[in-house]
Amino acid sequence: MFGTSGVRGRVGEEVTAALALDIGRALATDGAETVVVGRDARDSGAMLVRALLAGLTECGADAVDVGVEATPTVARAVAREGADAGVVVTASHNPAPDNGIKLWTASGRAFDGERNDRIAETVEAAAFDFAGHDGIGTVEERDVVAGGDARRAHERVLREAVPLPDDLSVVVDIGNGVGRVTADALHAAGCDVETLNAQRDGRFPGRPSEPTAENCETACEVVAATDADLGVVHDGDADRMMAIDERGRFVAGDALLALFARREAGRGDRVAVPVDTSLLVADALAEVDADVTYTPVGDAHVAAETAKPEVVFGGEPSGAWIWPAQTRCPDGPLAACTLAALVGAEGSLAALVDDLPAYPIRRDSVRTEAKRAIVERIADLVDEEYGDISTLDGVRVETETSWFLVRASGTEPLVRITAEARSEDDAAELFETARDLVARGRDSL
Repeated sequence: MFGTSGVRGRVGEEVTAALALDIGRALATDGAETVVVGRDARDSGAMLVRALLAGLTECGADAVDVGVEATPTVARAVAREGADAGVVVTASHNPAPDNGIKLWTASGRAFDGERNDRIAETVEAAAFDFAGHDGIGTVEERDVVAGGDARRAHERVLREAVPLPDDLSVVVDIGNGVGRVTADALHAAGCDVETLNAQRDGRFPGRPSEPTAENCETACEVVAATDADLGVVHDGDADRMMAIDERGRFVAGDALLALFARREAGRGDRVAVPVDTSLLVADALAEVDADVTYTPVGDAHVAAETAKPEVVFGGEPSGAWIWPAQTRCPDGPLAACTLAALVGAEGSLAALVDDLPAYPIRRDSVRTEAKRAIVERIADLVDEEYGDISTLDGVRVETETSWFLVRASGTEPLVRITAEARSEDDAAELFETARDLVARGRDSL
């Protein structure tokens, strides 16, 4: 039921009001007495939230509905409200026909596998603890029409946490999502802010929700054609943030991760990154006598690793960035403000990126419903052909100067392939080796 990013799938098929009702019931049955609830801008979210609230209150939990807000805005509200858990109804960067449900702890961290499994088991067994007529929970709405309390609180925290410059020009592409808090915080600090796709619309008419280079071409053109110092782009629920330098170039996620990691870490510190992260990050950290610690792919895994005292930052090349001293929820607005502060201090995002070494890295996906069986078969094949392999998440093979990874996506019917080397020819050869392994694994089923 729960993947690496909660429940996620097509509305009316994998994600239904009946499922939302039962997850609400299960969460209350599991002991959550007060739950903060919010959602992204998808039209289906209103229906799913109503069902979720019914399930929570039916089993005795009280709910605080903060309305249509960014995922990090909702996650931060859990602790502020003194709640036991939070729920965000969102499919994040997925297309408009999808939706999902993600559960959050009071620390702002996504539920781990054990807690998700408990919820799933309760749903599957229909083992709900229903309240009597005098024990039904309540729902308190927090300015859900105007979207006030939670967002204003998030904006205040951003301005307190990051010393924002007041002389930057920033293009903020909200992607028709719920990341307005980024523009609000930057504008309040005195930045010149131009927004794109700022009208909230869960159909994502301006561009697809996922902030990739291909999807953000218009934002790149706007930054290049103006005197903007940088551009930032969000996905539909603003837990992700990607960037555009002042020349209009989309900044690769691995480069952003290296810049953030080097900014946050010092001697003896560690940075949590998933197994599909570029060698660039480890090399950047070595310059400041820090190191990486690898996790399975998924922000929940990265967040779990940031609970260790020596881990000062965590991030994923896909655009999820975690500052554990602030929150263990990926916070796209915090990342945007932190990047603005970095550019304000250093003067040029393009120069910062160009100063990083460039290693050829290739990524692709193969669509299949047998993703896990294929990866298991590849593990057998690789074990026969290579000595140094890791099965932390999928199958990762390392050489002295390169690596490749084949893993099953946690959210989609895909086998993901990544290969990186210190030369273009080696990367191309390694990538074809990995693709061949996927084909052999699929053919052997």
